[in-house]
Formats: sequence, structure tokens, C-alpha cells
Amino acid sequence: MGNLAERLDPDGGGRVNADVSLQGVRPAQVSPAPCVLSVKGICKTYPGVQALQNVDLDLHAGEVHAIMGENGAGKSSLIKAIVGAITCDSGEIRVDGTPVSINTPADAQTLGIAAIHQELSLVPHLSIAQNVFLGREPMTGVPFMVDHRKMADDAAAILHDIGLDCDVGAKADSLKVAHQQVVEIAKALSQNARVLILDEPTASLSDREADALFAMIDRLRAKGTAIVYISHRMNEIGRLADRITVLRDGKRVLSATPSEISTDEIIVAMVGRPVAQPSKEGRADRPVGDAVLELEDVWTGTGLAGITMSIRAGEIVGLAGLVGSGRTEVARAIFGVDPVLAGRIDWMGAPLTGDTPERVKSGIALVPEDRKEQGLCLEQTISQNLLHASFWKVFPKRLFRPSRARSISRDSIAKLRVATPHGEKRVGLLSGGNQQKTVIGKWLNADARLFIFDEPTRGIDIGAKAEIVDLMIALVERGNSVLMISSELPELVGCCDRVYVLREGEVAGELADADLTEDAILRLAMHHD
Repeated sequence: MGNLAERLDPDGGGRVNADVSLQGVRPAQVSPAPCVLSVKGICKTYPGVQALQNVDLDLHAGEVHAIMGENGAGKSSLIKAIVGAITCDSGEIRVDGTPVSINTPADAQTLGIAAIHQELSLVPHLSIAQNVFLGREPMTGVPFMVDHRKMADDAAAILHDIGLDCDVGAKADSLKVAHQQVVEIAKALSQNARVLILDEPTASLSDREADALFAMIDRLRAKGTAIVYISHRMNEIGRLADRITVLRDGKRVLSATPSEISTDEIIVAMVGRPVAQPSKEGRADRPVGDAVLELEDVWTGTGLAGITMSIRAGEIVGLAGLVGSGRTEVARAIFGVDPVLAGRIDWMGAPLTGDTPERVKSGIALVPEDRKEQGLCLEQTISQNLLHASFWKVFPKRLFRPSRARSISRDSIAKLRVATPHGEKRVGLLSGGNQQKTVIGKWLNADARLFIFDEPTRGIDIGAKAEIVDLMIALVERGNSVLMISSELPELVGCCDRVYVLREGEVAGELADADLTEDAILRLAMHHD
């Protein structure tokens, strides 16, 4: 296989010396299983973009092959080619060593290839069993009559086999996201899928739900299922991957086993340069001012039960806690989405009143967890989105000036380094990291004073994560305030001056300085004494 330097593509920037290796890495396979799927020399060009350039990939039975890369590196295009969602310009796909043509998703299904995407595709009002066998329902001897008993029994057997025992007659929308994901996998396995592609499968899962997913993946691997696993999370890659392939700018720049490569080398292969992890070490001290926002014994109908906390000018305050602890509900109460039933919120020394638009005008910004549904208008352009929160400020007389709008858009795109040829591109076509930058940009244009970031780095690549963390630091250095809600404990510890830990709608504790550690956050969040 050669040494690591030989496996790096010349365009990948070469090997970087690094002593830090992936934790919990899986040992390299001694004797590889048969190759189920191989991709050779795949190329795909869109107008003005070379999405894939001579990409090779092979996948063996019973292995987890991780694909990593920045948003826009070519991961999605490669997967779309494998499942027949796009047709490539050149290259070859082989299944069990035989060249195949995959022109439609139906072709991929026939060959035993299935993909589970971030946006799940279950029909909410149908039962779990109906979703598993949708379009392939077992029939009785009577024409057009579905054998519901057999369908239920078969669905229950598949789900039990991968670790989920549930009422298969229940509606799909009654399940938690984690269980809906398992049903999607059961649906693929019911089609005799031998190759399973998982695209950011833990993006909406808690740590406990993710652990259950990993256990299921281990069972599938043991049964010989070949799995392509796409994720930005290094700890998941170390836990699951037998091999890692890194794409950058549409090219394969690295392929290795986890035991052969360090985290730093993967990052450099992805980004093209070293990227520092969030850390307060070496960061210049900055002055912290008076409290700009204070919550005193705040209760809401959404589960908050006596929240008391404060945020001062020039500091990053974190909100930590398990899923359902009330983190997002705090943000919604501050932003005026959910009414406060008792207690008070003070802003700049006065009671915070008014609806959400008034709070926006007063200087409060929310970068929501679901940027596509709540932060952007995906069908509009980047320029239009960048003005959504500041139109009243930029055009106080309500007279729209296209030249002024274009100027603001160009400046925002340049400052935030949004990867786009121009501001008239539809924002829905941007990668996740660039969409997040656009959401942040609209609030910068509104001259916000308090920025609430709800899971700001979820679903984006490591290079964009570093840029967003740097932006938050720059905001507070200018005297603004940041409230950061995150499930990424290293980010909270590395970025925040103080962290409030929530549990069941209450503040379980406040951590700062030497007390602010990942272990301390977990103990408070999980009620460990």
C-alpha cells in the first residue's frame, strides 16, 4: 500500500508531521474481504465547477469506509453518482468486479446499494411496517390485497435484527429522529442492500442515540454489509472507520487506515492547511463590561423552570445540556418566539418587551440550529438573504437602491469568505458552511449587539468551523456578546468564558476558569454528584 506520503495525491499538499493520532482507532484488516463496490476515474463537471476529478474508491464487504472532506469537496457528487442520482461524464463503477451502469436510483436498488440521507424520507402518516415495505408490499393470494400480517412480521424481524423492538403498526411520525433513522436503514435492508451509505447520520442525535447507532453499525458490519460513512466528526471516524478517504476540490487526496494517520494529517488533507482547535491558550485578555442581558427566574410554557443567568459585554457564554434540557428554549424566550409566563428578562438595564421584530431592532440576533428552515430563504439569492434582518436599517426611507444592496452583498461575501462567484447565486445551492456564514452575515449587517448561536458548527466541515469560531471571538473582541449553544463539549470549553449547564429546564450549575472542563459539564448535565 506504500507509505502515507505515497498515498497523498500531489495536489494534497504532502504529509504533515503530527504526533496526535485518532483515539479509539480500529485496527487495520489483516485480510481484506471481497471488493463489493469499486469506483474508478469518476469525473463530473457542472457549469463552471469540476465536482469530481478522476476519483477512485473501493469498498469491501464488512467494512466501514469513511469519506471526509470540506463542504463542496465532492462527497455529495460521489454519492449521487453511486446511487444513480447523477450521471458522470466519465469513469467506471463495478459491483463484484463487473462493470455496471447506474443511471437511476432504481438501478442502484437492484444492485443492492442504498443511501440514508440527512433529510429522512419516511411518510409520516404511514405505519412503520408500511414505510419499510413502501412500494414492495407483500400480497395475499387475492388480487390487490396486501398481506398486512406478513408485512408486520417481516418488518418487526428486520428491526429486531438491527436492535430496535417497537410497535411496527405505529405511525412513523410518532418516532424520535434516531428511531426514524433506524427505520430508514431497515427499509434499505429489506431491499437486500449490501452497500449502505450513511450521510452525517448523527447530525440530529444525542450522544446516547449515536451510541445505539454505532452498535447497530457494528452488527451490520459483522453480517458483511459494506458501509460508506460520511461525517465531519473525528471521534466517530476513530470509533467506526476501517479506512478513510479524504476528498478536496473534487479530488481524492488521501486514503489510509485510522491507525496509519493522525487527526492533524486528516485535517490538513481536508483543508490544505493546519487548523487549530478552539482553545483559550495564548488568547489575549479582553475587557468584559457590564451585563447586557439578564434572565431572572424565567418560566415558559415550553419547559423552562426558573432560569437565572446573565451575559456581559465582551464575553462568550455557553449553554450546555442534554437533548431536551431547555437550551434552545432559552434562545427562543430571549428572541421573543416563546412568551415568558413568569420572571423577567432585562436588556441593557431595562425590561425586554416587544415581539421578535422589535427585539431584532434592539440588537438581538439568533443564528438558529436549523438554518435551512429558520435562518434562510433557500429560494432567494445570497444578496437577498444578507439584507433580511437589516432592510429597515439600510433603507430607512423604504426606498430600495440596487447599487447599495450589491455593495453590501459584495462586502459581506468578501469579509466572511463565502465561496460563491457572486451574490446572485441561490443560497440553497451553497454548502452548509457557506449557508451558515450567510446567516451570520445578515445579522452583522443589522449591527446586532447580542448574537445567539444555536449549534453553530453542526453539519459543517472543520475549516468552516474554525472560521465561525474565529468570527465569534472577533465579535466579542469588538464589545459584542455571544450566547453559544452547543453539543460539542470541546468547543464550549475552548471558546467560552463561562458555561451554564441546563438539566430538565433548570440551571444545574455555572462553570468558569479551571472548573470549566468537559467532565464537569457532563457531570452536571447527567446529574452526577
